[in-house]
Amino acid sequence: MNETAADWVQSSQGVTDLGLERILEAVLLAARGPLNLDQLQALFDPEERPERREIKQALEALQQAALGSSQELKEVAGGYRYQIKADYAPWVSRLWESKPPRYSRALLETLALIAYRQPVTRGEIEEVRGVSVSSQIIRTLEERDWIRVIGHREVPGRPALYATTRHFLDYFNLTSLTELPELDELRALAELETEQWQDELDQAPVSPLLLEEASDTAMDAEGNEAAAASPVASEAAPSTASRELTFADLAARLSDPSTSG
Repeated sequence: MNETAADWVQSSQGVTDLGLERILEAVLLAARGPLNLDQLQALFDPEERPERREIKQALEALQQAALGSSQELKEVAGGYRYQIKADYAPWVSRLWESKPPRYSRALLETLALIAYRQPVTRGEIEEVRGVSVSSQIIRTLEERDWIRVIGHREVPGRPALYATTRHFLDYFNLTSLTELPELDELRALAELETEQWQDELDQAPVSPLLLEEASDTAMDAEGNEAAAASPVASEAAPSTASRELTFADLAARLSDPSTSG
């Protein structure tokens, strides 16, 4: 389609002819990402530009109209977007030949700690996890624009402070960090058998935490072996427990004030 969304809205037919709801629906269906109220309002010529209140009302009407369809108009941190409802993911996912990447426990733990403790340093993450965090995990999260460096802790070495991004919120269908699940919910989830929990995640229609391979887990192990082999690093590095950190452990440590730094 050669015309942009703005060109289409500002064509010979006006808002009165086409209807505000239909125009917003067309624009949001054509958009590559969420659009907020300011962006939607800017698509209209000044003489016919609707008020933010009118746009909001039209969007609410579109949300109601989509209730009986296979798509939904979702408000996320970046604005509004149309998306296929999760119920239809098993069929829609077959449009792509490649299998969805599997979840990584190490990636999940790291991202959860950043989300709940932000801003947080890599060393603080390692202190809670009890193992070192591989550079590949941090790089993957940054490449997916789920986390970013927002500053540096004013301590020797000035370690980077990590926090989640707006894209992180958009990806997980959140409008703000206040919508993150409570730690009690995380703990309840952790009480499931590990294999059952992994199977349910693999079958979930919406995959929140993706990773090309589970290589970061192996990198965690390699990093720990390297740290143990170094006489200098072994003194400063956090000790590795003899058993694997479970999600119940993680939830308990997240809620433990003594590990809040």
